[in-house]
Amino acid sequence: MPTTEHPAASSPAATCVNSQRNKPGDIHYWSRTLIPTSKQTPSDAESASHKLLVRAGYVRRVGAGIYSYLPLAWRVLNNLSAIIREEMHTAGAAEMLMPALEPIELMDKTGRADDYGDNLFRLTDRHGRELALAPTHEEIITELMAASVSSYKQLPITLFQIQTKFRDEFRPRSALLRGREFIMKDAYSFHLTLEDAGGLNQTYDAMHRAYTNTFTRCGLDFSVVEAEAGPIGGSASHEFMVNCESGEDTILKCPATGYAANVEKCETGPRAHDLSGDPTGDLDKIHTPDLPTIEEVGKFLKVKPNRMLKTLVFRIAAEDKNATPEFALAVVRGDHDVNEGKLRTAVGKPIRMADDDEARTAGFTIGYVSPRAVLITAQSSLCKTRLLIDPDAAQPGFWAAGADEKDHHVKHFNWRRELGDSLDDPNLAAVADIRNAVAGDPSPRDPNAQLVAARGIEVGHIFKLGCKYSDAMGFQILDQSQQLQSVIMGCYGIGVSRTMQACIEMSHDENGIIWPAAIAPYHIHIIPMKVEPDSAAMQTAETLAADLSAAGLDVLLDDRNERPGVKFNDADLVGVPLRITIGDKALAENSVEFKRRTDPGKGDLIPLSQIVNHCLQG
Repeated sequence: MPTTEHPAASSPAATCVNSQRNKPGDIHYWSRTLIPTSKQTPSDAESASHKLLVRAGYVRRVGAGIYSYLPLAWRVLNNLSAIIREEMHTAGAAEMLMPALEPIELMDKTGRADDYGDNLFRLTDRHGRELALAPTHEEIITELMAASVSSYKQLPITLFQIQTKFRDEFRPRSALLRGREFIMKDAYSFHLTLEDAGGLNQTYDAMHRAYTNTFTRCGLDFSVVEAEAGPIGGSASHEFMVNCESGEDTILKCPATGYAANVEKCETGPRAHDLSGDPTGDLDKIHTPDLPTIEEVGKFLKVKPNRMLKTLVFRIAAEDKNATPEFALAVVRGDHDVNEGKLRTAVGKPIRMADDDEARTAGFTIGYVSPRAVLITAQSSLCKTRLLIDPDAAQPGFWAAGADEKDHHVKHFNWRRELGDSLDDPNLAAVADIRNAVAGDPSPRDPNAQLVAARGIEVGHIFKLGCKYSDAMGFQILDQSQQLQSVIMGCYGIGVSRTMQACIEMSHDENGIIWPAAIAPYHIHIIPMKVEPDSAAMQTAETLAADLSAAGLDVLLDDRNERPGVKFNDADLVGVPLRITIGDKALAENSVEFKRRTDPGKGDLIPLSQIVNHCLQG
């Protein structure tokens, strides 16, 4: 499936009007809602969006990673949810609601209780039963379907919910972007086939379109990138990323073909390697005590990280628990990071980072391992070891490496001298792409192009789960041949609260938020200069608010007895797309001042007789 970028919707106002979010005649007064704007920046705020969410009165912190959604935020979240629901229904999904509490034994069946580790909220009820606050609902939905579906005639089916989820983040940050409690839309589809009508691929494509439509309608500037599945599991997956320079995730793109992927998934084009070359000097062992990082070792040795070899020890999964332990040594340059997904592909079996104790028992000197450890461990019967070398590390020239001895490293490591003919044994050593891609790498889609880096915030993720959960939970049904078959699943998530904040990170200026009209809390912000009930400005404001509301626009009327400067600053801060100012001078000309949030300076005078149509046009 191609990956593409999507510009923000150029004119979402019409979509908002058509949705008829407002009841005709409704007028929303500032004084009758809660909008606690502030000039003070919260001390724990790191990102611009975090600062603005708090300063503009959208959220308030309750505890670490826990926030109350105030009225403005709740309106935005409802607008987002309405668009999501429409697109989910169009894609053929039915809405439901599952519990937040989940018996831990359900997650034990799939192994996710261990996979999530400390990120999983666990609690015990009064009867001693262990529960979890669900981060996602694969187990609950699979158990439900296993109890409700017994025949292929009941498939395919797709179910979704919008609900609060939980993740016990060790260090919550950036408000809703990395919180412990968050609102999410998650959908799950069930199939008997991949390719046929009603198969997983058909629904996956429909969800891809639904997500593209959703984020386009929301007015977001976003990219679709290939991604790793992570703790959810499964095979193919795509992320939907809001493009912004301050985003927390790195995206790598091919400018020639449009290929895009996150760093965990991104491929690289062919990279040349050469394990020959003469030694640059005699192997020089150096005492390097109390230097826990590769950067500190490099400074001590006066060697740059890109001329150091970093060797990490991974445990290869075994089907037979009594079999001899197998390990993989992954070697990358000191300035690169091992990519576990790519390493898993190169090994051909599931892997995990080896525990220090089991690695030491097998003969590895953790913290000081060199590629030569593959020969050292091969001389014992304690384990079997394979050596995987990234092409950038498989080069001639000067190298520093571990010495396979505590508190020691070596200079002038030479591949052929240190490992000899073992480099030619495919069962023992291989060169493979096993590191995270970086900007400047050759594109995997065009030999003449290089990857470029961009930043983004993940707001949606779709997965082809396959049979991971159905197999783990015994969900099989009879097919057309009356044979039992495991059900194939897909999973599709949108971070609703995360999307709200990502939109602010994407769209703001020094004065405040700039909302796309489709998800803004209000379409129009009316500011009368005089708010006394008998003033012409206030009477005109209320009449105009009722007319705009009847036309399907959401209106906020600022009826506070505040100075104009305070009202204008608050208007910019909360970010409503259109502002109408009503003062005596404009009314004398039977007009009002109209200003878009994105326009600099003062607004334009628009005749009262034309202002409703003018607002409808955005």
